[in-house]
Amino acid sequence: MKRSAGVLMPISSLPSKYGIGTLGKGARDFIDFLEKSGQTYWQVLPIGPTGYGDSPYQSFSSNAGNPYFIDLDDLCDEGYLEKEEYVNENYGTDVNCVDYAQIYNARFTVLRKAVERLSAVQTEDYLSFLRDNAYWLNDYALFMAEKDDHKGQAYTTWEEDIRKHDTKTLENEKVRLQKNVEFYLGLQYFFFHQWKKMREYGRKHGVYLIGDVPIYVSPDSSDIWGNPELFQLDEDMKPTGVAGCPPDAFSADGQLWGNPLYNWDKMKDDDYTWWVNRVRYQFEFVDILRIDHFRGFESYFCIPYGDKTARNGVWKKGPGYELFRTIEEKLGKVSIIAEDLGFLTPEVIQMVKDTGYPGMKVLQFAFDPRDTGSGYLPHLYTNNSVVYPGTHDNETIMGWMDDAPEGFADHAIEYMHLDKKEGYNWGFIRSAYGSVSDLAVIQMQDILGLGNEARMNTPSTLGGNWTWRAAESVFTDKLAEKLYHMTEIYGRLADQVKKEN
Repeated sequence: MKRSAGVLMPISSLPSKYGIGTLGKGARDFIDFLEKSGQTYWQVLPIGPTGYGDSPYQSFSSNAGNPYFIDLDDLCDEGYLEKEEYVNENYGTDVNCVDYAQIYNARFTVLRKAVERLSAVQTEDYLSFLRDNAYWLNDYALFMAEKDDHKGQAYTTWEEDIRKHDTKTLENEKVRLQKNVEFYLGLQYFFFHQWKKMREYGRKHGVYLIGDVPIYVSPDSSDIWGNPELFQLDEDMKPTGVAGCPPDAFSADGQLWGNPLYNWDKMKDDDYTWWVNRVRYQFEFVDILRIDHFRGFESYFCIPYGDKTARNGVWKKGPGYELFRTIEEKLGKVSIIAEDLGFLTPEVIQMVKDTGYPGMKVLQFAFDPRDTGSGYLPHLYTNNSVVYPGTHDNETIMGWMDDAPEGFADHAIEYMHLDKKEGYNWGFIRSAYGSVSDLAVIQMQDILGLGNEARMNTPSTLGGNWTWRAAESVFTDKLAEKLYHMTEIYGRLADQVKKEN
């Protein structure tokens, strides 16, 4: 990885007339802004269909794309929709906030019309997509059709033969639910058709994509429904243990995520095929892949299923470096960022070192006196790292400066020579850019200098997360010029990167 810069901006946060960011004009305009700003990378959050709590980290599939991101105007341009079929729908009234309930009600009604036209035409591109992705797509489409048929209930409540993926029963179900199965197949075609066009547009403009893979899958997902043997489940397909984080100085109860845990012994017997396929598939659509909660591959925290907190969890050994050695053997060298935040043991540090993947540095973590020696101060960085002022799980920089406990902000001001006139957010950006980390990634909210009203996610909370949207008016030439200038000063300009490559 060459010295470069990028911006963290979820697809959902892009400007759009239809309630949520999409893969159409809003994405292309943002790529234009990144090019003007001298940026090399655009980092997005996970792109799967959002489930529990509207979180992209709780998706119904580890492979599927979020149908909310399908651009309606682009569908219209390709003849799958008529303008009057979608422009007057109510997609939500707040241009700065995603209304997921309203999006669900309005968009799916419109998209069914588009899929009906797609199914009637059956283009070769569509048929090829169905063939190439059958290994995950068929299970996903039937899973979603069953969810609709069961009024959205989790698969663990379904009839036993359907819940346990009985082959003969599912053949009958495919026939019974054929129209709805075709709907979910069509949605995925539209999503990835548009995604590929967006990625091609980005590459033409020198902007490359950083994807994001959650370590775990949702407890209510087609991944578990179709591959129960790969997870720690009982005979009724309910988890025996779930994921989370132990109690610490920041949380007396720890974090209870609730995701089922992998059966790593079974995965090892199969040469980690599921994980290899997952990583291979992601690299069809992105250039670099960030893997979330990387320390969980060395040891994972197992909480008894049914517990209300993480207090009774225990650490258990994961596959460690062996998994990533296998991925490299199968796929060759791949560009992965290890999200190595949190409590790191010597074993975790060694695993990350063995992979050679760059780890993450978060500037907000550098000024907490309770967390000394963790290496988040810039003078302790190495080149093989990615620095963020803050991520989607943190407060915005301006929010952090307002809310930080006594002494934290003062330490940051002294260390980074922060100045209100410059803007605290720009002081953080300057410090990230000036570090030796090969890649510096800045949240769009921090470039805009927004407070915590624009925070993307507060971990272990429900409600109010994943909703922030940017107004179209904020992506000005003046802002692009300012970001370009700072990117150039610190040798992270995209043109410089392209020359080196």
